[in-house]
Formats: sequence, C-alpha cells, structure tokens
Amino acid sequence: MTQRPRTMRLACMFSSVLLFGAAGLLLFISLQDPTELASQQAPGIKFSRPWQPHQDLPPGGSKDSDLEVPTERVSRDLSSRAPRGLTLPVPDQPQPLLQRGTRLRLRQRRRRLLIKKMPAVATILANSSETPCIRPGPRTLDGRWISLHRSQQERKRVMQEACAKYRASSNRRAITPRHVSRIFVEDRHRVLYCEVPKAGCSNWKRVLMVLAGLASSTADIQHNTVHYGSALKRLDTFDRQGILHRLSTYTKMLFVREPFERLVSAFRDKFEHPNSYYHPVFGKAILARYRANASREALRTGSGVRFPEFIQYLLDVHRPVGMDIHWDHVSRLCSPCLIDYDFVGKFESMEEDANFFLSLIHAPRNLTFPRFKDRHSQEARTTARIAHQYFAQLPALQRQRTYDFYYMDYLMFNYSKPFADLY
Repeated sequence: MTQRPRTMRLACMFSSVLLFGAAGLLLFISLQDPTELASQQAPGIKFSRPWQPHQDLPPGGSKDSDLEVPTERVSRDLSSRAPRGLTLPVPDQPQPLLQRGTRLRLRQRRRRLLIKKMPAVATILANSSETPCIRPGPRTLDGRWISLHRSQQERKRVMQEACAKYRASSNRRAITPRHVSRIFVEDRHRVLYCEVPKAGCSNWKRVLMVLAGLASSTADIQHNTVHYGSALKRLDTFDRQGILHRLSTYTKMLFVREPFERLVSAFRDKFEHPNSYYHPVFGKAILARYRANASREALRTGSGVRFPEFIQYLLDVHRPVGMDIHWDHVSRLCSPCLIDYDFVGKFESMEEDANFFLSLIHAPRNLTFPRFKDRHSQEARTTARIAHQYFAQLPALQRQRTYDFYYMDYLMFNYSKPFADLY
C-alpha cells in the first residue's frame, strides 16, 4: 500500500518539472527582441551570442543612459540588468508603446553609430582620458545636436566630391610647410584651426588663446594682440615630424564664408577706412594701373580705390601687385583637398557651429564664441544685401568672371550662385 502513493508522488513531481521547463522555454522565446535576432542571423544560418553581463556599467546603469529619453527610464533600468539580446517588457505598458520603444532604441543605435563615424568625435575620444562619450550638457543634448552632426557629414561629403572631381592629383602630393602656413595650433585641446580672413578669424584666435590658458576671457584680448602677437603658434613652425603628428592626431577645423560677401567685407575693411599698409601697397598700384587721369594726391596716398577698380586688379592675370590672404581662395589658404578637415563651419551659422565645435572638444562650459565685431564696430556687417549693392556696380561680364574666379570655393562649400544671371 505504501508503494503506490510514493509512485504517484514521483509522477506528479516529474510532471511539474516538465511543465515548469516548458513554461520557461516559452517565456524565453516571447522575450526575444526580433530586431536583435534579425541582425544576428542570415538566411539559412543561425548565430548564437553568449550572455555577457554589463560589468563595465555602474549598478542600474545602461550604455544608452546619456542618450535615452526620460519616458524609457523604466525599460532602461530593467534592460541594464538583462543579458544582451534580450529586451524585458515594461510592466503595465500596452503593445503600441512597446513598438514605439523598439523604434526609439533603433534610432538611438543609429545615433551612436553616427557619432562613432564622426571624425572630429573619434579624434576627441582617442585623445581624451574621460568617459568615452560626448559630455552631457545644454550644448549637446538638445534637439539640434544630431542635426548638426549630419550637417557636418554633408559639408565634408560635398567638399570631398569636389576635390575628387577637380583636384584628383591632390592626394598624391606631399604636404609642405606652405600648405599649413595658415593653420594655428592649440596643444591643450589638440586643435588645428585654419585661418580664413573675413570669416571670423579674429574671434577664433581669441577663443584659441583662452583655450590655451593665455587669457581668461575673449573680451580681454585686443586686436593687435590677436594679429601681431606671437602667442599662438603656426603649424609651419614645427619640424616635419611635428607637423605630421599634429595633422594625424589633432582635430582640424576651418570656417568659411560666402565668397562674394567675404570679398566685399575685405574691400570695405581695407580700402574704405584709413590703412597704413593696404593704401600705399595695394591702393597706389591699383590707381596707377586702372584709373585714368588719377590725381597726384590719389597716386601719392593710394586712398579712394573704388570697387570696380579693385575687381579689375583681382581679375588681371598680370596684376601690378600680388594676391593677399584677405581675398585669396579658401582652397589655396587651407588646402582642403590635401588636408582632411574634421570640422567645416560657416560664417553664416557661426554662433551655432562654433559653440557646437566647442562642445565637441570639451571646452570650458563658460566659453562661447564672442559676438562682438572686431573693428569698425559702428559699421554694419557685410550681408548679402550689401554685397549685392557693390556687385551691382559691375557689368554682368565682370560679375561672371569674379564668380568663375571663386568657383571652387562656391562648389567646395556648397554656396548658391549669388546672381541669377551667373552660369
């Protein structure tokens, strides 16, 4: 009699074990994320990934913690304690929200991939002893952050395509000190800045001096200190090994400007105001060559050059005086087809681009790009409207020839034609 109850108890225990095992298997299958499975296997081949705990994360942390939105906090806390490849459901959450959460996680994975592919970020992370992520803060976590990354990718793509099409031999040329003579070095934050005059270069030099610890504020640095001091080193002052080392490990950036606006800005600055260098050196030569019946006083001082006379000088292949950095091509100043710049900013979006760059290099939070006008502060900045007024003084043929002169800058930096009749 005692043998039969014992047999029944063993049968019940065995049945319970089987039921619990089947239930566990069903639960495991239901918790699998189909997006993870799809990315891990090809047709006809199955791959398995061993379970690995997040040993490199703090308790309750997650690899996505700096990019997740607050509505995913519960899911993030649960998934941080789950094996990779599993997504635990959020309790009491309807199915549509779960699907939106899956799409959100996919977008966040794509965002992390984009960040990893960003050359500037890659350089910064390689040179940083901090946690390998962009420092959270008001400059980086707003809705514009990913858009700015995409804008950088697009600008570099356009620049590289123009170089591939029109400067095919550039990648075979060796970099010489001349190619890097306009590049300034800031070693503390490992930054190389190519100076493009009339595209915010004075204020950028002020920012570099603050980054280097040479000043506490950009407002404290005078114009002459910026341009005639020796506080900032140029890249061509280093030996070849020092040049190549910095080009390969530092974050390289330049800022550009719409070419016609930059040209008019340079003309207004150098020829419409007293200037002890540009009037006697350029003004006298321009007036002597291109103004009929110039007065003796004009020839003596070089003052009073008109914009059409300046354009005649610029387009003359036999110029009476050479080129100047203030109106030279960006493609000649910075050699973007030879040097692979990590960041391309634009004067037209200076504040946003500049402060985004400062976030990328982990600059002090209180350092922002200065807004003040360096010289002739009472005079309006050169805008598209003002540039049009100056170019309206020219015949259509000269406007076309000037556009052709700066064609590579227009093409390389994706600026639109400033006049409808240009081709």
